[in-house]
Amino acid sequence: MTLLISTSILVVAAMVSIVINRRWLPRLSVNYVSMLVGAVIAVIPLLNGLVERFNSEIFIGLIVAPLLYFEGQNTRLNLVGRHAREILSLTVGMVVLCAVVAGIGTQLFAGVGLPLAFILAAISTPTDATATESVTMGRELPRPQQTSLKLESLFNDASGIILLNMATLWYINGYINYYQTLWDFIYSAGGGLLFGGIVSSLIVYIRQSMLRSKLNFINNTYNNGTPLKIIFLMTPFVLYFGAEALGVSGIIAVVSAGLVHNAEGERSSLANPQLASDLHQLIGLLNDILNSVVFIVLGIMLLRTLLDRSVTYNGSLIWVGIGVALYVANLLARYAYVRLVQRVGNREAWIFALGGIHGAVTFALAFTVAETQVRTADFNLVLMSESLLIILSLIVPTIIFRWLLPKVRIDMDDAARMAVIREQMIEAGIHELWQMPISKEFKEAITFDLRSQNGHTTLRQFLSEWRRMVQHPDYTADQMRELMAIYRHVFQAERNYVEQQYNATAGLSEDSFNQLYREITMAEMVVLEYGA
Repeated sequence: MTLLISTSILVVAAMVSIVINRRWLPRLSVNYVSMLVGAVIAVIPLLNGLVERFNSEIFIGLIVAPLLYFEGQNTRLNLVGRHAREILSLTVGMVVLCAVVAGIGTQLFAGVGLPLAFILAAISTPTDATATESVTMGRELPRPQQTSLKLESLFNDASGIILLNMATLWYINGYINYYQTLWDFIYSAGGGLLFGGIVSSLIVYIRQSMLRSKLNFINNTYNNGTPLKIIFLMTPFVLYFGAEALGVSGIIAVVSAGLVHNAEGERSSLANPQLASDLHQLIGLLNDILNSVVFIVLGIMLLRTLLDRSVTYNGSLIWVGIGVALYVANLLARYAYVRLVQRVGNREAWIFALGGIHGAVTFALAFTVAETQVRTADFNLVLMSESLLIILSLIVPTIIFRWLLPKVRIDMDDAARMAVIREQMIEAGIHELWQMPISKEFKEAITFDLRSQNGHTTLRQFLSEWRRMVQHPDYTADQMRELMAIYRHVFQAERNYVEQQYNATAGLSEDSFNQLYREITMAEMVVLEYGA
């Protein structure tokens, strides 16, 4: 029951964050708004008491895993194949370099033991695939760096986890077992890749067998898509927890599953267009909610950590210096690696270095230290230092990218032309409607719907239509058929107008034309589905 209450509070908070961002703070990333909402929850005793204590396994399994699965699904498997050498270089070579530089730098700066320094360094290496947009919002990230950051963040979590396990065993036992660490990495990452690939391929086979079964088309067995949607939603959880039960990387398993499902989605959307559309909308919804929940949890836990008087390091502020040292060490190591090893330009190297944002995975790994034999004081140091690292990794690039990256170019003239053509498109549909020999009731009702396409209907008009429909008897089958035919006719008139404008004087860009065409098609699909 407590887990249900916590989940409900987090989902409602995510919804509030999204509304605040889109309504009042559109120029600020929703991730910052979510962190602020999380901080507000943490300072309100009633709400803070209703949110359960942080559990890293639940957090990664139920929130981070599906996010990485969706992120993998948005990435072409072919892209990963073409960048395999770069991925291996970034997720092994660069991660090890970052860990060594951060570990030795922390030990020299703070005077802590090397094992603890490398625990801190290992936790600081994974970057967050869900956080990059929070620092580049409104700025144009170069395509090569965007691709590299995305691929790195998808696959570097396994390296960080293995390095953390190595450093923890070093802390506990007093020595490093290099061969065991190497084997653990091969087994965890390779096993996760193999497990995710095999199981996801089997799931794809089952889904496609159900989708393309002759009985499906004859009896509409799966046409509503409910069984297929359930399989889709369960996939990241089955893969993550199944892989973890086998001792291999659940993160790598869900990422590889997402890559496999990307190819499936590209070649099966027309087998059931309604299902494909529903899944696309579902992924968008879950992405927005889960990504917001990640930063709400971060906001809650960061403030809880700062307000918890028991979370100190012998009354010292050494954690501030360590957090700064970890961030600077990772930043410089990332810059030096891509500058010298991958031979990229100075500006591009700084963009890549700054774009390595730390977030959910770093925070979750910090909490796993509490489950080991690490002393409480050292765990507190880890938690506070890594919290500062996360904050710095968000704030610093947000500021620097304002000078380093150009603004996203928006063609205001094209946007204005599209707005005018949308208005004219609707008027063309209304004009066609009123030329038809149909009842005035149908004309007025459909005119209201068409004007709603452009937001030109008021709340009073809606309430009037709502009252009319409440009092109106059900349409007969013949009336519904007539109504659907009218809608098809007026939507075709809108489509014809947009095509004429696009083909006329090139006054409408291809992107704007496609957007208007999608709007008409979506409106028609909704009307026909409702009237079916």
